[in-house]
Amino acid sequence: MESQLSILQESLTAKRQVLLEIQEYNRKQEAVFTAEEVDMSLFDEAIEEKGRLIDRLTQLDDGFDSMYQKLALELENNRERYADQIRAIQQQIREITDLGVSIQAQEARNKSLVEKFFSRERRDIRASRQNSAKAYNFYKSMSSLNAANSESSYDSKQ
Repeated sequence: MESQLSILQESLTAKRQVLLEIQEYNRKQEAVFTAEEVDMSLFDEAIEEKGRLIDRLTQLDDGFDSMYQKLALELENNRERYADQIRAIQQQIREITDLGVSIQAQEARNKSLVEKFFSRERRDIRASRQNSAKAYNFYKSMSSLNAANSESSYDSKQ
């Protein structure tokens, strides 16, 4: 039983480490979108790595849940005997929960930065299209005007 509780604690330690890595990738994503020049390849790399970490997190959660389900009855029946380990596990869970909340806040901030970036990009593309259309219309008008001038000077020479 002691070794199984140690496995639970190791699983929680690994989960905490993965969450810290996710937090670091969130910082990298934030840096990408607060930089003067946005490098989408860095953003893509961070997304891919976070995806891998989230998969790892899911595996750790599944393993923890499976192990805990096997131990739950024994722990419940012998609370006093395993009190120290239970308290240590509960403390780890609180720390992991705090990290999760922090990560959610980071994700919300990053989502806002990404939305602002794409909104700005769409606005710039729209302005560019409008400028292109104006330039094309100006060119077309000037061509028509030049053609009309050429015809009138041709007519007056005859």
